[in-house]
Amino acid sequence: MSFLHLLGFGLKVGHLLLMLCCWIISVIPVNWFINGGVMETKAGLLSDGGKIWMRLWEKMFGSSGKIPHHWYQKFWSKKVGKTWWRKLLFTWVLMWIMVSLWIFSYLSLQASEKRKETLGSMCDERARMLQDQFNVSMNHVQAMSILISTFHHGKNPSAIDQGTFARYTERTAFERPLTSGVAYAVRVLHSEREQFEKQQGWTIKRMDTPEQTPVHKDNHASENLEPSPVQEEYAPVIFAQDTVSHVISLDMLSGKEDRENVLRARASGKAVLTAPFRLFKTNSLGVILTFAVYKSDLPSNATPNERIQATHGYLGGVFHIESLVEKLLQQLASKQTILVNVYDTTDTDHPISMYGSNVSDDGLQRVSTLNFGDPFRKHEMRCRFKQRAPWPWLAITTSTGILVIALLVGHIFHATVNRIAKVEEDYRDMMMLKKRAEAADVAKSQFLATVSHEIRTPMNGVLGMLHMLIDTDLDVTQQDYVRTAQASGKALVSLINEVLDQAKIESGKLELEELQFDLQAILDDVLSLFSGKSQEKGVELAVYISDRVPKMLIGDPGRFRQIITNLMGNSIKFTEKGHIFVTIHLVEELMDSIEVETESSSKNTLSGLPVADRRCSWEGFRTFNQEGLTSPFSSSSSDLIHLIVSVEDTGVGIPEEAQSRVFTPFMQVGPSISRIHGGTGIGLSISKCLVGLMNGEIGFVSRPNVGSTFTFTAVFSGGCSKSNEYKCQPTNNQSHAVSSEFQSMAALVVDPNPVRAKVSRYHIQRLGIRVEVTSDLNQVFSSISSGNTAINMVLVEQDVWDKDSNLSALFVNKLKKLDLEVPPKLFLLANSISSTRNSAAISGVYNPTVIMKPLRASMLAASLQRALGVGNKGVCQNGEHPSLSLRNLLRGRKILVVDDNNVNLRVAAGALKKYGADVVCADSGKSAIPLLKPPHDFDACFMDIQMPEMDGFEATGIIREMERNVNRRIQHGEVSVEAYANISNWHLPILAMTADVIQATHEECLRCGMDGYVSKPFEAEQLYREVSRFFQPPPEQNQ
Repeated sequence: MSFLHLLGFGLKVGHLLLMLCCWIISVIPVNWFINGGVMETKAGLLSDGGKIWMRLWEKMFGSSGKIPHHWYQKFWSKKVGKTWWRKLLFTWVLMWIMVSLWIFSYLSLQASEKRKETLGSMCDERARMLQDQFNVSMNHVQAMSILISTFHHGKNPSAIDQGTFARYTERTAFERPLTSGVAYAVRVLHSEREQFEKQQGWTIKRMDTPEQTPVHKDNHASENLEPSPVQEEYAPVIFAQDTVSHVISLDMLSGKEDRENVLRARASGKAVLTAPFRLFKTNSLGVILTFAVYKSDLPSNATPNERIQATHGYLGGVFHIESLVEKLLQQLASKQTILVNVYDTTDTDHPISMYGSNVSDDGLQRVSTLNFGDPFRKHEMRCRFKQRAPWPWLAITTSTGILVIALLVGHIFHATVNRIAKVEEDYRDMMMLKKRAEAADVAKSQFLATVSHEIRTPMNGVLGMLHMLIDTDLDVTQQDYVRTAQASGKALVSLINEVLDQAKIESGKLELEELQFDLQAILDDVLSLFSGKSQEKGVELAVYISDRVPKMLIGDPGRFRQIITNLMGNSIKFTEKGHIFVTIHLVEELMDSIEVETESSSKNTLSGLPVADRRCSWEGFRTFNQEGLTSPFSSSSSDLIHLIVSVEDTGVGIPEEAQSRVFTPFMQVGPSISRIHGGTGIGLSISKCLVGLMNGEIGFVSRPNVGSTFTFTAVFSGGCSKSNEYKCQPTNNQSHAVSSEFQSMAALVVDPNPVRAKVSRYHIQRLGIRVEVTSDLNQVFSSISSGNTAINMVLVEQDVWDKDSNLSALFVNKLKKLDLEVPPKLFLLANSISSTRNSAAISGVYNPTVIMKPLRASMLAASLQRALGVGNKGVCQNGEHPSLSLRNLLRGRKILVVDDNNVNLRVAAGALKKYGADVVCADSGKSAIPLLKPPHDFDACFMDIQMPEMDGFEATGIIREMERNVNRRIQHGEVSVEAYANISNWHLPILAMTADVIQATHEECLRCGMDGYVSKPFEAEQLYREVSRFFQPPPEQNQ
């Protein structure tokens, strides 16, 4: 039961500690964050997770779980918090030390009580067993007294003699386990002594003398004893068990103590015990149990005198105490655990030890009373443990454990308070650093805007003047100088754009537009950008777009063009021979068909040279599935288009040791790269960030001296179903509409290279021409003669044409002799002009038309139209749209140009006048306001942003306010419409004209009321895109 109490106590203490820990750990930090104002900040240290914990805590503990704010202010203030907490911590530790000491004392006391109970139960058990067995022996001795009375005194002659008595007692000894012998002494009066001695044949002997105690000697013999002295009566032993047969003839009344016991036994009629004494021969301690033997007719309520008169004799049983107790203990398994001592305590001042020793290491003792049937004599059993009590390990471990837990809890609380203070301090530092970072970010943005503006402003003048200079009469050398200067200026502007893009990426302010665009037109524009460089090197440049890719997409065409331009620009730099091949497919094609995958075999590449296996470039991409891909746009997931774009080249490749830093900003492959090829090393880094914004991935594979393949994925929206919801990016490329003159034509391509033939087929089919492919010139005529449709043109690859000059000449002769009304036109597909010099010598008079690669729809259509004499034979200059050119849009328009820089005014005015506009200049925003006060005759205004006195934002705001006032007065009828040139709603298109291309500046332009944004220096495409939103060509031009 004590163990259960102890277990319950331990559980209660543990539960109390657990609840206390949970309360303090939860309440203090939560309420600190709630009441301390940390959660009131915008950042919020706990955010949504903290709010969830707060709601859960309120549900569990209600309003009681909160610490009032004034208590928090009192106890957790800076001044009071540390002192108060130290006192609390000291009190906590002291309290739990006292608790652990009390627990130790309590558990030690419990262990001592349990040990005492164990000793008591063991001692009582032994005493009870000894007493029970003594009673059994005593009852048997009493039964023998009745037997003697019946068969010895009740019969004449007696039925019992010494031999009978000895045999009987020997055979029934097992019924008296504690007796070592039984003897019977008969009562003999003095008058009967002589007759009795004659009858027995021996003299009654006395037991001891005052001078000596021969009964205590081992060599005792009855014949050496003296006769019993004369007295009133005698009690000589006549019958005895063989074990005590030496007591025969001894007078039991001759001993002092025996005489007293015999007299008490016959007077009381009960068993009487002697004091412990040394037995004859054995010299060991023993006691004698004496019963009086009475006449059979003695009544049960006889008086002591009647009992004395009716006494026949005395029956005594000898008990060997030491051996008897030893036998008893041997029956118990725990004999060796405790020490047992038996005492006769009749004399309380001088108890007599009957068994055991006093040697023990344990002071704990148990006393059990023994009742042997003699009320005169008192006996006790005293028990002690042999070993000293063990250490109270349970008390030690429990109290120590509780103390350790309490100290740990105190340490946790201490660490929590310190952590809270540290978090609070760190939070203040963080807020300070945040303000500094925000200020630094603002300063950085302002710095970039200022630097961009300050660099672009003079560059605008430089490039503008160069553009105007090249339209003057210059010789060849001067034109070369001007073009070189233009290229250098554009390179500087490109470098500025890259640095600004990198800065916007680092600040997280780079955003994607959402426009509808033509993917094929984007690739044609990029091809035209690198066509001159590829033709100079003789490197074949090609683009292939899968038929499954939609023509129109919704996304950011400028950033997509930037990625392609960066990758193709690197390929052009590092490729001196072979090819550069751009392929675009749907991700689903790549997953569903192995036809898209390119083997590294020479016959399956564009130029026949080995390439790096493009499959290795996308091995690290994540699994492409609809669940794993998301769109940055607002379209539904069913409209998402997942593109995979590969740019393959046969350049020098990237060394293995440099491949790990390819996408690191401002890192070059080697120190000599920037000296040989130029560049800043941030193009690929920007491309990777742009791909990430398009929810794609980018990777590459490169083999030194073989080539490199870069592959990236991008997610767009379909541009067909919701094309009206998005702005359409205007394009100046003529290939957007297929000429109807080519719809019924057929072409034959001669090319043994299947990849290159596939690319040629793709570009010719874009014009609506049916295409057949043959592998050599010998198969051309069989295809022409066997075909059901007439072949209008034959396009031969330059390497096939130059492979065998005799075969080429024979082919030309056969082509002349064909019996056709209109023989097919012959075209050569060449990579460089130098490779076509021998064509005239081979073909003689029949000179084939050379089409320079890379193939583009606009260039291919123009070449075919000139050669076949169909359609519009003219060629658009400067990339202008043939029907909606800038000249048609701006002719006769009156435009105000506002800029504080005189050079920029001249450049802007010259560029606009070039397209037929009537230009008026103003040198500040303040001077422009009177000119634009309604009514006026201006059609548009190009306004610089950063100007002294009044910038473009402020000037635009004032102009818009004037327009709103006029419109309101006209609507309310305060003024007539005729007074304001019959215009009821005044709104002049104002276009921002600045060198600052930061996205925030663009947003500010729109917010202050400007209608568009034109960056310096002017580009015809961007200028057309903005102007076409407001102006339409004259009706006669439309017709």
